[in-house]
Amino acid sequence: MALAIEPIGVIRSCYKEKFGIPRQAGLVETARARIVLFPLFGRDELLKDLEQFSHIWVQFYFHGVSAEGWKATVRPPGLGGRRRVGVFASRSPHRPNHIGLSAVRLLDIDIREDGAHLLVAGGDFLDDSPVLDIKPYLVYSDCLADARSGYADTARSSMRVVFSEQAEEFCAAYYHAVQRDLRGLIIETLSEDPRPASQRSREKHFGMRLWDVNVRWLAQHRIFTVMECHDLSAGVSI
Repeated sequence: MALAIEPIGVIRSCYKEKFGIPRQAGLVETARARIVLFPLFGRDELLKDLEQFSHIWVQFYFHGVSAEGWKATVRPPGLGGRRRVGVFASRSPHRPNHIGLSAVRLLDIDIREDGAHLLVAGGDFLDDSPVLDIKPYLVYSDCLADARSGYADTARSSMRVVFSEQAEEFCAAYYHAVQRDLRGLIIETLSEDPRPASQRSREKHFGMRLWDVNVRWLAQHRIFTVMECHDLSAGVSI
C-alpha cells in the first residue's frame, strides 16, 4: 500500500536552531510560532469553527534531524542521558518517520492571501518545520486523569536565570521596538535547562538564537547568567 503525505504548511518559530528548543510542548508558554497553512489548506471552509478551541494538536516533520536517520534506542534527557530506552518509549525526534506531535495554545487565526496564519503559544518547534496536520484538542478525551508517565513521571527542577545589565537593557529595547517578550522567553527556555546531559556538570558559556537575537549565557551550577544579547538582522517577523 502506497502512502502519500503532503505538507499542508510550514511553521515560523521563535526557535531558529535546535539548541534551546523545549523538550516538550507547553513548557515554555512565552514561545510563539505561526503555523502558515498553504493557500489550498488555509481556506475559510477548512478552518470553520476552529476558533472555538483553546488548544490544537499539531503534527509536524522533524526536518532538522531527518538526515541523521532513526535510532532503535535513545538516551532521554529525563534520565540524565545515562540510560537507553526504546525509541517508541521516548519523544525523541530520531524516529522511523520523524513525525512530531505537540499540543499548543491557539491564540489567533488570520486568513491572508498566502494562506492562513495560526498564531500559537507553547510550541517546541524548529523554524521551517513542515506541518502535516492540525486537529482540535478535546478535553473530554485527550486529558487522561489516570495516565502514568513511566520514567518521566517526575517534574524536573528549574534553573535560576539572571541577567547582566547589557542583557536587561537589550530585552527592554527589543520589546519596545517589536513588542516581543524576549526576556520572558529567555527565562522560560533556560529554566528548563536546554544543555545536553553530558555538559551539565561544568561551568561553560553557551549561545542560542531566539527570533533574530543571539543570546549568550553562562552556566554555573544551578544559576544561568545571561551575559549578552545581540541583534542578528534587521528584524524577522513571525
